[in-house]
Amino acid sequence: MQRPARKAEASTPHPAAERPQAALDFDPRQAGGAPAEALREPVELPAAEPVEARAEPAAQAPALAPAQPARRAQAASRPARKPRTGEGRKLFVLDTNVLMHDPMSLFRFEEHDIFLPMIVLEELDGHKKGTTEVARNARQASRSLDALAGAQGADIASGLKLDTTGHPEAGGNLFFQTQPLVNHLPASLPQGKADNQILGVVAALREQHAPREVVLVSKDINMRVKARALGLITDDYQNDKTLDDLDLLYAGALALPPDFWSKHGKTVESWQSGHHTYYRISGPIVPSLLINQFVFFEAPGEPSLYARVTEIRGKTAVLKTLKDYGHLKNAVWGVTTRNREQNFAMNLLMDPEVDFVTLTGTAGTGKTLMALAAGLTQVLDDRRYTEIIMTRATVSVGEDIGFLPGTEEEKMGPWMGALDDNLEVLAKTDNGAGEWGRAATNELIRSRIKIKSMNFMRGRTFLNKYVIIDEAQNLTPKQMKTLITRAGPGTKIICMGNLAQIDTPYLTEGSSGLTFAVDKFKGWPHSGHITLARGERSRLADFASEVL
Repeated sequence: MQRPARKAEASTPHPAAERPQAALDFDPRQAGGAPAEALREPVELPAAEPVEARAEPAAQAPALAPAQPARRAQAASRPARKPRTGEGRKLFVLDTNVLMHDPMSLFRFEEHDIFLPMIVLEELDGHKKGTTEVARNARQASRSLDALAGAQGADIASGLKLDTTGHPEAGGNLFFQTQPLVNHLPASLPQGKADNQILGVVAALREQHAPREVVLVSKDINMRVKARALGLITDDYQNDKTLDDLDLLYAGALALPPDFWSKHGKTVESWQSGHHTYYRISGPIVPSLLINQFVFFEAPGEPSLYARVTEIRGKTAVLKTLKDYGHLKNAVWGVTTRNREQNFAMNLLMDPEVDFVTLTGTAGTGKTLMALAAGLTQVLDDRRYTEIIMTRATVSVGEDIGFLPGTEEEKMGPWMGALDDNLEVLAKTDNGAGEWGRAATNELIRSRIKIKSMNFMRGRTFLNKYVIIDEAQNLTPKQMKTLITRAGPGTKIICMGNLAQIDTPYLTEGSSGLTFAVDKFKGWPHSGHITLARGERSRLADFASEVL
């Protein structure tokens, strides 16, 4: 009989626990796993304290490796620090959902050791079938375990060295449970449930290896709550979170300090080129600037400055003034920008040297309208791109309405209401064409906009296309990578989303693919980002965004 699947969720980590970290975010419990059989085989498990200090027989657990440093487990991308002598290495017990969430999590704990209960291997086996992301991760985790066990000189009894398969950042050992461990869990916890079996293993290891620190790592909130109620140390797996706090997300624009001209004015060089003025500045603000970051200076009684960083060389930076798309003469497909951030965004959207643009902001800030207007102008007027391709993550706000009839484009139609709404606005900008003229324009626009499903993007290459990815906050980092790597020569990709409206289960603001893309692309000369701050939809929508 299958056990009900446990769900992996994100939560705030316990302050006393360690913070192991990870990479992607998926639901690891979409199918039930097979129940574990009774564990009969004997095994030797290392212990932290001398043999005579324990009540168990000495044959059950030989002494552990020499003491190593206790420190917070971090992502493998960070260099490992050398351990301090005199402290013990921690023992991390991994829940199944961690391995199915990130199959490379085995190698993310640096010098610390990892312990896998037998029920975890049983659950991995129960989830390995299928074509879902969870099943693929389960199979990859199993292959990693097989490679570690098959490495030359591998000895399960003394622990498998995690650095034997090309991961030098992992300095600890991997231990498997191959014998029953006596635990003293409350009788109210059913012993047959997988969660409770893992909790029993953690409790037994804590008693067996005291005073060594044993930490349960799980993506399941309820699992962590139960562990804390039993007095066990536990924590979430944190590596999937690009940022711990959304306030740290790169905004794309920086306000210059009020004393900017007094501090930098004497050393500023300026020159004119075409319609733009360039400023070369030096001073304390330069180290905090990034390529394609917007800077602005607004002060009463002084001239305003709106510019973009185009070059950083040593201790100097070059600022380039912007084109004012708020003026009617610079309207894009009849659309003019209404605030500072919208003008910044339009400068990125209309720049052929910027291949990747990310736009974040609350509802009604004009993300889709500006992206479509810029796309239509560059496809139909400038002939810079051949067509617009629009896609989005098909995640429902409420219950799913079931299967949709028709072709790929017709199936995507109900998800593309935002496209229809914005095309209606853009069609009204041409007032002098008459009804027949507007109908012909709409037909031409429709012929140049293709609606595609993300499900069929694998393996494609877009040549000279203007690609709009709407509702990108619902994508995982892996899905975001799949879409962005479709770009061929001459293609521009625009990712838009509102990080306050994530509908994908188990995805948070910190682990969203949109947050991931913004953070990874900041400072690249051919990308730009802007956080749109002010809603321009209606006074009703603006008020609702604030108070609801």
